[in-house]
Amino acid sequence: MAGKFQGVDFYDIDSLLSEEERMVRDTIREWVEEKVLPVIPGAYIEARFPSELIPAMGELHVLGSNLPESCGCAGLNNVSYGLIMQELERGDSGIRSFASVQGSLVMWPIHTYGTDEQKKEWLPKLAAGEKIGCFGLTEPDYGSNPGGMITTAKKTSDGWVLNGTKMWITNASMADVATVWAQTGEFGDSDSIRGFVVPTDTPGVSARDQRGKLSLKASDTSELVLEDVHLPDSALMPGSDIGLRAPLSCLTQARFGVAWGVVGAAMGCYHEALSYGLERVMFGGPIAGKQIQQVRLADMLTEITKAQLLTLQLGRLKDQGKATPARVSMAKRACVDMACDVAREARRLLGANGILVDYASMRHMANLESVYTYEGTHDMHSLILGEKITGISAF
Repeated sequence: MAGKFQGVDFYDIDSLLSEEERMVRDTIREWVEEKVLPVIPGAYIEARFPSELIPAMGELHVLGSNLPESCGCAGLNNVSYGLIMQELERGDSGIRSFASVQGSLVMWPIHTYGTDEQKKEWLPKLAAGEKIGCFGLTEPDYGSNPGGMITTAKKTSDGWVLNGTKMWITNASMADVATVWAQTGEFGDSDSIRGFVVPTDTPGVSARDQRGKLSLKASDTSELVLEDVHLPDSALMPGSDIGLRAPLSCLTQARFGVAWGVVGAAMGCYHEALSYGLERVMFGGPIAGKQIQQVRLADMLTEITKAQLLTLQLGRLKDQGKATPARVSMAKRACVDMACDVAREARRLLGANGILVDYASMRHMANLESVYTYEGTHDMHSLILGEKITGISAF
């Protein structure tokens, strides 16, 4: 088993961080070591999200940490937020996914597009972990093409009526509120898509757990069903009147955190592989002394270091208001692909022991296959970059 994690920093990236950024990272790193890693293997096997961790996540200000203090949040910069996501995903992708959804896909749109009343009612409670949120965009037949959604919001004399089904919704079965996106006009009219703040105790709202997952097993994933859900006018987020750009802007926020998070998963796998390689004796010496394993470790460390530099610069650009969707797509695409490779090679270095839940690499490997797909598939991010490079849309 790997010893206490001390970080992976071959290029002295710590020297590029402020004292506050290092302090934030180290605080979450210690919490992950002491509270997350001891419980996550059991939660993964039991296929449950360790909800007992939520109060501490609120106390540590990891939920919506880059939103203003006036909202009850920490008001941290985006590099600090990224470092938090990195450390959470070193624990497990399901832990980081919970925080990503809560902060980037529920709190951020309410803060950006919501009314003062919506912000006052929900943001402090979501930041404290007293209330849980989920994000309703993806549908059973509309994943990479959210503009084709068939969930509708029909105007009534005193509000709206929502009907539809959302799929692959993190946190849905335990959520108190959902930010739901629906067509308010004709089918296929992406300009008519609007966002609604929907308390999940509203009649007609229900969640059904997704069964049979082989990945993200320590994460809450559900189908969110909306059947004649009557909402007042006050449920509409008025700033979301920019059509599909509104939910896509939320995804850009979440993808930023994903890019950082998977670097943490890769760091955890590398640390485990190195520790195991130094301890495991075969053919008269530790396997870390064998050429093939040294090549593996060298490749892992090199790719992790490249990803650390990529995400750090992205964070600096985001803090300067220069983190474009295409730049975020590049980081999400590159970092997830890297993390998948590192997790696979770490599991292989571990040999037969690598399939045991006592080791983290195969759990990370399985989780990262979901991360490779969600928040925009690897292929869709390739096409986003392709369009940016050529000026020609391929989809």
